[in-house]
Amino acid sequence: MPILDDRTLDFVSSSAVQTERLGARLGELLQSGDLLCLAGDLGAGKTCLARGVSRGWGAVRSATSPTFTLINEYPRASDNLPLFHVDCYRLRGPEDALAIGLYDVLDRSGVVMIEWPERIASVLPSERLWITLRWAAATKRGLCFEAGGERPRELLLHFRQSAFGV
Repeated sequence: MPILDDRTLDFVSSSAVQTERLGARLGELLQSGDLLCLAGDLGAGKTCLARGVSRGWGAVRSATSPTFTLINEYPRASDNLPLFHVDCYRLRGPEDALAIGLYDVLDRSGVVMIEWPERIASVLPSERLWITLRWAAATKRGLCFEAGGERPRELLLHFRQSAFGV
C-alpha cells in the first residue's frame, strides 16, 4: 500500500466485498460538509464503493446508481442527515450541474458523493476527497485517494488509520 504523502493514498482492493467494506469504513468517518468525488471508468467500482459509504454513513437504505435520477438522497437513521449521491455520467458539462440542482445540494447540510465528477470538476469546490478507481484485474480494483484541503486531509488520515492501521 503506497502512501505517497499525507494527502495521497493508493492501494488495491482484491474484491467487490472488500471495496464495499472499505467504503463503509470511509462512510463511518464522514461529517456534514464532506465532498467525495468518485472517478473511474465504467465498472471500476464507483457504485460498489458508494454502497459501502452509504452503509457506513448509516443510511436507512442501500445506495444504488443514480444514473437515471441523477441525485439520490440517503438520510442517516440516527439523525436524518442526508448523504446525497450524484451521478454526472449523463451531464454534458458544468453548465448542466446548475440544471440538476447540484449547487443547492452542495449548500445543504449533509455529505455529497459524486460519481463521474471529472465531467464537472471545474465547478466543484477544491475542498474534496477525490477517489479514482481503476481496473487492476478481473476482480481487483486500484483506488487512489487525493485530499484537497484540510478537512479532506484529516478524513484521509483517519481513513488510513481505520482501514489499514497506519
